[in-house]
Amino acid sequence: MKVSRRWLWMPFLAPWFAGCRDWQSALEVHGRNARTALSLIWTFTAVSVVVWVLVMLTLGWALARRRPAAEAARAPLEMDLSRERRLTQLVAGAVAITVIVLVILTTASFFAGRSIAALTGTEALTVRLTGNQWWWEVRYQDADPADIFTSADEIHIPAGEAVKVELQSNDVIHSFWVPALAGKRDLIPGRPSELTIMADKPGVYRGQCAEFCGYQHAHMALIVVAHERKDFEKWRSAQLAPAISPANEEQRRGQQVFMSQGCVMCHTIRGTQAGGTTGPDLTHVASQRGIAANTLPMTRGALAAWIADPQAIKPGSKMPRVDLNPDDLNAVVAYLGGLK
Repeated sequence: MKVSRRWLWMPFLAPWFAGCRDWQSALEVHGRNARTALSLIWTFTAVSVVVWVLVMLTLGWALARRRPAAEAARAPLEMDLSRERRLTQLVAGAVAITVIVLVILTTASFFAGRSIAALTGTEALTVRLTGNQWWWEVRYQDADPADIFTSADEIHIPAGEAVKVELQSNDVIHSFWVPALAGKRDLIPGRPSELTIMADKPGVYRGQCAEFCGYQHAHMALIVVAHERKDFEKWRSAQLAPAISPANEEQRRGQQVFMSQGCVMCHTIRGTQAGGTTGPDLTHVASQRGIAANTLPMTRGALAAWIADPQAIKPGSKMPRVDLNPDDLNAVVAYLGGLK
C-alpha cells in the first residue's frame, strides 16, 4: 500500500506544532535527586566563573603593564633574583588556589553523591527498565507474580514516593536520563544497575536516551508520569487487566487481521493469542501518550502512518513493513486504538 509522504510527516511534526510540549531541561527540576544535581551544577558554574574572571583580569594586567626601564635595559640572560622570587611565590600561590578549588569541587561532588544515594532503600515501587534499539521496555515488579505487567516508553509512578528503576540493556549501551527528576545512568549490556527517582508532584516529565546508541538514538524518548497515589493505583489496576474485547465490527475485523499477520510474532496482547516478546506489549497501547518511543503522538493518523510504513518514519527500526490494503489498515488502527 502506497502512503503519501506528506501524510506520513504530519503526525511526526505534530508535537512541535503543539508548542514542543515535551521540552526537557536539567535546570527545571521537580525531584530531590534533580535538585541535588542542580545545586552541584550551580556550584561548578560559580567556581568556574570566578576562576575565569580572575584569569582574564590577570591576563589583562599582564598585557597592559609596561616593562620598567631597568628591566628593559638588562641583558637577556641576566637574572633578577628578587623578580624570580616573586614569580615563584606567585606560581606557588596559583597552585595552592587550584588545589583548594579542586578540593572544594570534589567535596561538593562527594556530598551530592551521598545525598542521592541516601534515597536508595526507601523505594515504594520497583520498575525494571530495559533499553532496546530504539525503545524502552518497562516492567513493573511485584512480590506477587500476578501483579507484574509490562508496558513501553512510559513510566508511571506515585508522586512524592521514591521509585527504584532497575536498568539493563538488551543490545548496546543506552543511558537513562529524566533531567527534571534525576541525573543520568548508563545501561551497559551484562551489567545491571539501578537509580532512584522521585517526583515532587503529579506531572509529566520527559526523558531521553543520553548515550548514542545507533541511527535512531534521537528518537528514543520516554515519559515519566507522576500520579497521586489513588490515581496511580487506579491506573495500575487498569493495566493489570487483559485487553478489552473489540467493541464493534471494524475492531473485530482489525483483531482478526492483527492475529493473522506477523504482528503476533513480535507483540503481546494479554487475553489473546498474541504473545510475542520482540516488540512492545500492546495490551493497553491506546492509553499511552505516544508511539514508537514517543516519536509520534498517540492519534489515529499516527498509528496508521506507523503501521503502514514504519521505516519511512523511523529508518532502521526493527518493525518491518506489513502490506495491508486500506480497509485492513483502518481496521487494525481501529482495533489498536481501542486498547485502552
